[in-house]
Amino acid sequence: MLVRDTTSDAVLTRIRRRPADRRRILFTGATIVTMDPRLGVLDRGDLLVEGDSITAVGQDLGAAEADARADTVVVDATGTILTPGLVDTHRHAWQTQLRRIMPDVDDLGGYVMTTLAGYATVYRPEDMYIGTRLAALTAIDSGITTMLDFSHNSRTREHSDAAIQALLGTGIRGVHASMGPHFGAWDRQWPGDLTRLKDQYFAGDDQLLTLRLAALATDEIAGPALAYGSGLARVARDLNVGVSVDAVFGTSSSEAVLRWAQDGLLGPEVTLIHATGLTTEAWRAMGDTGTTVALAPTSDAQIGLETAIPAVDEALSAGIRPGLSIDVEVALAGDMFTQMRALHTIQRMRAVNAVHGTDRQPSRITTHDVLDFATLQGARTNGLAGITGSLTPGKKADLLVIRAEDLNNMPLNDPIGTVVLGTDARNISAVLINGEPRKWNGQVLDVDLPALRTAVRASRSYVLNTPAA
Repeated sequence: MLVRDTTSDAVLTRIRRRPADRRRILFTGATIVTMDPRLGVLDRGDLLVEGDSITAVGQDLGAAEADARADTVVVDATGTILTPGLVDTHRHAWQTQLRRIMPDVDDLGGYVMTTLAGYATVYRPEDMYIGTRLAALTAIDSGITTMLDFSHNSRTREHSDAAIQALLGTGIRGVHASMGPHFGAWDRQWPGDLTRLKDQYFAGDDQLLTLRLAALATDEIAGPALAYGSGLARVARDLNVGVSVDAVFGTSSSEAVLRWAQDGLLGPEVTLIHATGLTTEAWRAMGDTGTTVALAPTSDAQIGLETAIPAVDEALSAGIRPGLSIDVEVALAGDMFTQMRALHTIQRMRAVNAVHGTDRQPSRITTHDVLDFATLQGARTNGLAGITGSLTPGKKADLLVIRAEDLNNMPLNDPIGTVVLGTDARNISAVLINGEPRKWNGQVLDVDLPALRTAVRASRSYVLNTPAA
């Protein structure tokens, strides 16, 4: 069946008619931005999805032959760009019904006292579910196929269950990074409850969700129980899960990084988030141990974390190619295009400013760099480099179909530049996660939007009108 419009409902009907493990979808004639260094960018290329995986990428893969097979849907993707799904390495999804409630937040203290010491303390499990679900659906709508949910409001077992169920229900490739709350009453079930969570939700090796331990860099904000060190590192090792460490910035975090390196607590399975204002010695230790980094470009700049400058130059100097993240929607945008553009602009501004008035040439990152950070490096940071992040045969089919002929994208002159500097959620015609269509014809699928609106508003009303515990 040849359909010349990737937004056609007929394509979706045909795809969904067969069981997921018996589907074959062949996209033809697209500009394919693989983000695989060996494959590069293909002009008028083809991509074959079989079941949940990408099985072939190239030119002239045989549309006519495939069309003759009853189990293949052949889609003429001329005029579109195919890219890997974007990867978010750190977002506090439970807060989403409070998005942009403090758009002009002054500093980290203002965020912490309003959100973590205030709103967070009254959250019920159903509020965790609603916030996390809204975040995941919004991520899918904007082309994020993998989202690490730094779920640091796990007050009870039920709160954790609700956050995980929300990820499961949306079909996103989710990473549940679990941490106890900073303030207020809670059951103190964390980190012990991680064993139950792993056994109940993460026992399989081939599933959409993965588990990580979440922690803070130091005990300055919330005390020693939440601070990364030998105890929490042992928990993560025993469970064989990765670790995501938030609030890594400044002198105290630099000292902590050096202690972790000395104690053997760093490595590729550990992600340090923000990493602003760190010393050269700390960066050297991170690079030497292969530790990963999740930058939060708009968070660092807008909330003003330490230097307020995303540490991309420092990361690259240490040999670390970072992932990118959203952080908190209470004060920030929720899409990865904003993060890419902010980082691209800030770094290039700094590079030119640093050599202004001299004869030296600025060392500037490129649009390819930031798309790499938002895809392949994000997947590596989340411990999923072999699963997603590039359109490589053998990886899972997490991909975007982007309309290149829309008003804001045409004419297509540079596909990577168009994705990074031109595209937004309205241009994303389709999103596949694990081979399953999750957005089609510009609409997120299987969502009762009126019911979701009602639930979000009711949850927001409860949180805002209940005194902090």
